[in-house]
Amino acid sequence: MVENVKQLLKAHEGIKHEVYLDIENSSIVPKEIIETMLPYYDQRAYGNPTLTHKPGWEAFETIMESAQKISTFLGCKTLEEVNFTPGETEANNLALMGTGFLMKDKGKKIVISEIEPISVLHVTEMLQKHGFTTTKIPVNNEGFIDLEKLKEAVNKETILASLSAVNHEIGTIQPIKEALEIVKDKNAETIFHTDASDAYGKIEFNVKDLGVDLATISSYKILGPRGIGALYVKEGVNVERILEGQIGTQKLWPGVENTPLIVGFARASELAFRNFEDNVNHMRRLRDKLLDGIFGRILDVRLNGPKGDKRAPDNVNISFLRCEGEALTIELSLNGVYVSSGS
Repeated sequence: MVENVKQLLKAHEGIKHEVYLDIENSSIVPKEIIETMLPYYDQRAYGNPTLTHKPGWEAFETIMESAQKISTFLGCKTLEEVNFTPGETEANNLALMGTGFLMKDKGKKIVISEIEPISVLHVTEMLQKHGFTTTKIPVNNEGFIDLEKLKEAVNKETILASLSAVNHEIGTIQPIKEALEIVKDKNAETIFHTDASDAYGKIEFNVKDLGVDLATISSYKILGPRGIGALYVKEGVNVERILEGQIGTQKLWPGVENTPLIVGFARASELAFRNFEDNVNHMRRLRDKLLDGIFGRILDVRLNGPKGDKRAPDNVNISFLRCEGEALTIELSLNGVYVSSGS
């Protein structure tokens, strides 16, 4: 396997121009963000934030300031509503397992859509081994959830509903506020979680305006470092820890906090929300330019998901008919264009 990869990398030698179009799966971290992070490895705030010495106090202050910045961009009531985790996957696990195990005496039904990310789908499958049931709400051909089916699915046994704000594959912007109102109307005690990783920094998303109980966000989806994310937990909503260990500044995720990554996440957030409308419009123009170029030059292609404002501004998902996906991604890679395929 290693030798095969070496051969593939050797075949890429000589490529002069590269285009990276796979930010959904991992991202380049801009130099400005890296430079912001570097001092926190060896110059300041490198201590454990729970300890009583200067580096520890610096770390505590830095983490709190970063949480404050992110909480402002999310529309939180307090910075304590931001709970850092090692990433989107961990935040989704915490939201689903932490809610499920805590509320199991009230009911064991969970409602999700059929196109949630793997870190939601797999967790609900695992929870079925503990007696929980999962109802998957169907979507139409553009990826929008069936709100009538959602209304039918929620009952007094439903303890949790989890619906992504933006679909991670085809960019569908879901009617989260309308979905939440349906859920709460059927059962006011149902906790509403949304994976907002593909919404944060890309579309208007405000936890206070939406009224969600839990929301997942991810650093690398906004060009921040990998290995850090956060779970928003609305004040008054309880979530049970799913790991045990040393508790520091993060009551829901034990262990020593990774201060440099938290700083990078906060800086990436600042850049994403600085001139937010201009950034979004720029992404949208690039998206549409790529789509127009492909559809204007290539036959037998199909857009997956909605068009225009109902689609995330940074998302393009296209089927190239009569062409095997992996073969196409490899050929593109050999020509310096990096994309992903699947599903």
